[in-house]
Amino acid sequence: MSIETIAKKQRNYFYQGETLSVDFRKKQLMKLKKTLIAHQDDIVEAVHKDFGKSSFETYVTEIQVVYDEINYMLKNLKKLAKPQKVRTPLLHFYSKSKIMHDPLGTVLIISPWNYPLALALTPLAGAIAAGNCAVIKPSEVSSHTSALISKIITENFDEQYLTVYEGEADTTQTLLKQGFDHCFFTGSTEVGKKIMQTASKTLTPVTLELGGKSPCVVTEDADIVKAACRIVWGKFVNAGQTCIAPDFVLVHESVKHRLILLIQEVLRRFYGEQPLENDDYARIITEKHFDRLVGLMDNESILHGGEYSRDTLSIAPTLVDDPDWDSQIMTEEIFGPLLPIIGYDSIVDTVHTLQDRPKPLAFYLFTESEVYKEFVMGSLSFGGGCINDTLIHFANLNMPFGGVGHSGMGNYHGKYSFDTFTHSKSVTEKTTLFDIPLRYPPYSSKVLDWLKKMM
Repeated sequence: MSIETIAKKQRNYFYQGETLSVDFRKKQLMKLKKTLIAHQDDIVEAVHKDFGKSSFETYVTEIQVVYDEINYMLKNLKKLAKPQKVRTPLLHFYSKSKIMHDPLGTVLIISPWNYPLALALTPLAGAIAAGNCAVIKPSEVSSHTSALISKIITENFDEQYLTVYEGEADTTQTLLKQGFDHCFFTGSTEVGKKIMQTASKTLTPVTLELGGKSPCVVTEDADIVKAACRIVWGKFVNAGQTCIAPDFVLVHESVKHRLILLIQEVLRRFYGEQPLENDDYARIITEKHFDRLVGLMDNESILHGGEYSRDTLSIAPTLVDDPDWDSQIMTEEIFGPLLPIIGYDSIVDTVHTLQDRPKPLAFYLFTESEVYKEFVMGSLSFGGGCINDTLIHFANLNMPFGGVGHSGMGNYHGKYSFDTFTHSKSVTEKTTLFDIPLRYPPYSSKVLDWLKKMM
């Protein structure tokens, strides 16, 4: 069936009103959860074919996050969907006002390759909970997982309600031209610009979950042992192919050497002496991305790692020492297992340096100082982040997840997913028992004087 036809069918189905029922939405969320449970082994296998990831890492980073989002919606949907009563100004005497949470209609979800299941189905759970119909465009790069997503949705949901369209970049452009009521995109900043440009032609609102170079700052008073462990975990899970992974580390010169030694020790403990042969360590998704990452190491000082295998598309966890700020590795998002480590002397100068760079999706600060926490977190703009850890803010459904500036617009997770896929419709109802004619012509100067006194 053509893209144009399915878009029209979904629009017609939405206007039949079936998706408006909270009971209907809950049933669809339960169906999605049961379907995922039934396909857990298939998901692990598909992700392993795409990335070589371990079953544990796949469950934690792909499957569990979707379950968490679905469970949140099932628990809170009735409250989220309920119209919200608000106060009415005295001037509108004998009126009552409320905010209704309307589904947007038909939405397009364009998901990336790095977490192909989680970043497709987590926003889908929000779209379902909000009462929408949806088309999912998974990434063609993670082909095995994308094919499984298509199978799961196609076999369990009517295409006029939920459907999946696989294909190359031209498929995405064709989808965007259909005039969906919302487009939710996760991916690179460069592709996000193209998405926004095409969407603007049909005035399609967009949520852009992008990336950027997420800094990690380690101060002289930080718990260096825990910092090393948590930085390594956050950076090298999924072989660094994580949009909120620490992109580079800025560490005070007084503890830089010790931090490097500890990170090297943690890397050996996590991945052994031969990380390219470790089953817990993922590989790079394609040759194109592999070649780009290998190229980033050219002319850089390698502190640790640097080994790679073209046969398996694997690159060892690699530490890069003090790269130049103008070098390629410091001017583009790394999105792989390369970690530049740069020393600094002044936290004030470091903050000023970061202020001059594009706003990142994430920021991480390791310190025990309340003064540093207040100063650094209050001085920098970023999507979200952590103090004394990495990545974990993503998993808190009570907080919005999203970027700012170059790293995106809009957010989701939990209540914020529901808000993203709904329109807050304001409604005021006025009594018909009587009418106060003060607002009608001919206007009285006395009434105007009275209004001015009320200001």
